[in-house]
Amino acid sequence: MKTTNLRIGDILVEKGYVTPDQMNQALAWQKEHRDKRVGQILMELGFVSESQVLDALASRLHLNIVDVAQLSVDLQAVGKVSREVCEKNLILPVSLQGHNMEIVTNDPLNYFALEEVRQQTGCQLEISLSEEKPLRKAISYYFAEVSARKAATQANVDFAVAAQDEIEIEDLESGDDEAPIIRLLNSLIERAIKTEASDIHIEPFETETKVRMRIDGVIMEYVTIQRNIHAPLIARIKILSNLDIAEKRIPQDGHFRVTLEGGSVNIRVSILPTVFGEKAVLRIMAATTHMDHADHFGMDDYSYNQFAPMLNHPNGIIYITGPTGSGKSTTLYMVLEYLSGRNVNISTIEDPVEKNLPGINQTQVNPVAGLTFDVGLRALMRQDPDIIMVGETRDGETAGTSVRAAITGHVVLSTLHTNDAVSSIVRLEDMGVETYLVANSLVGLVAQRLMRKVCPNCSTEMPTTEQERNFLGEDIKTIRRGAGCSRCNHTGYSGRIAVHEIVAIDNQIRRMIINHSPVEEISAYAREHQHMRTLKESGLILVKEGKTTPEELLKISYE
Repeated sequence: MKTTNLRIGDILVEKGYVTPDQMNQALAWQKEHRDKRVGQILMELGFVSESQVLDALASRLHLNIVDVAQLSVDLQAVGKVSREVCEKNLILPVSLQGHNMEIVTNDPLNYFALEEVRQQTGCQLEISLSEEKPLRKAISYYFAEVSARKAATQANVDFAVAAQDEIEIEDLESGDDEAPIIRLLNSLIERAIKTEASDIHIEPFETETKVRMRIDGVIMEYVTIQRNIHAPLIARIKILSNLDIAEKRIPQDGHFRVTLEGGSVNIRVSILPTVFGEKAVLRIMAATTHMDHADHFGMDDYSYNQFAPMLNHPNGIIYITGPTGSGKSTTLYMVLEYLSGRNVNISTIEDPVEKNLPGINQTQVNPVAGLTFDVGLRALMRQDPDIIMVGETRDGETAGTSVRAAITGHVVLSTLHTNDAVSSIVRLEDMGVETYLVANSLVGLVAQRLMRKVCPNCSTEMPTTEQERNFLGEDIKTIRRGAGCSRCNHTGYSGRIAVHEIVAIDNQIRRMIINHSPVEEISAYAREHQHMRTLKESGLILVKEGKTTPEELLKISYE
């Protein structure tokens, strides 16, 4: 790589990216800011884009510009260079072949950093260029991966000869980041947050402990650790969550907070005794993921236009329905944030409180102390609320109290576990709520599901098979699938999108409820007169648009 007499500004002028006058302004600016390069100054002044500077650098140094997300990165290569050097200088080791290492950087003129990498690895460097933002994300992702696997390996080594019951409580309480168990847990949490996992499962078995993570709704095996590490790891989680370390016979729930890159993340903890020890599930309550249609509660325009009028009712109950993990609580929180902009008193009763909302009175149930959903809801009724959110309607008492609250002039928001929207009516009746109360209290029913989105980075269009056309319809000739890349954890999917089935309770549906009309008749009426889209129909639109796959549609289809 020839670097003598490098004048990147001349190349930018030659390519027409900047004018000579702009170049002179940048050079004058550089006299006062000697620590900055011309290319950097030109970008700060808004004269050129990052891609234009990279193009000029690539042209002058005969280097390639790469999309770092599409690269297959060797974790062994990443582990050869210190994290500090890579993060400080924006360098990502990509592959290792003998004494040659391929790296990606944003600044090929940082010779001191490149020399440091050479000294650490003893390798000759093959350099490619990448834009700063995706490179920084990739560095963070791969070093979190390396750190977690290193910590698991080191813990396995450190505890190889230790007895299973050798737990130094003092060490676990100290917070010393060098302690192998603390380092292991910290690394697992960091990796989960960086990969946007929703849960960490720590599962004991007879001879080993498996750590699995749920990403985009799908659980994936991550690492296996030695059996004798399990007890100290669970003890560390209990210490952080203020749980009873000595109690191993009953389930325990708690939470703790971690700070990562300046942001605070809440971790919800559930401990459950199993045959081979205590299983821990850590729910990551991070709000880092991008949400489609965030300004419409995660709904597309069609669904939002059906749902929004329901929020203008002075009283009544709205149910969000769906299985566990379908995003019901997230939708409710978005609705509450929207409603908090009105001059109203909003109170919630939840189990647990998953997100703290400003200006909203939130209460967490405590069955041990006698504070159940039903008891808490009755207490909230005496707090002069305008809007009440009940985290989950689990039993007849809660359902009955919620319905009565809705009839007596309150807006109530809650969730139910049903397959579709209209089935909520039957579910409430099964809980023992009187039919006339169901009919008079309901405002709307929303069924919700989450579907994994095809990774935009590695997806390609391909023709549908005969079997797929039988399921999707003959008019769908092509679909999109992801091949798998680093950006999507090699799954072919990246992120999830919500689909909805929405029924507004009008006078006709109220009469049908009172007359005990079958669910099928109510659904048929909603489809004909309200143009209700079923979950399958909503998902089918996304398949046609290339946003998801038939396999994901099959998961939510109940017809």
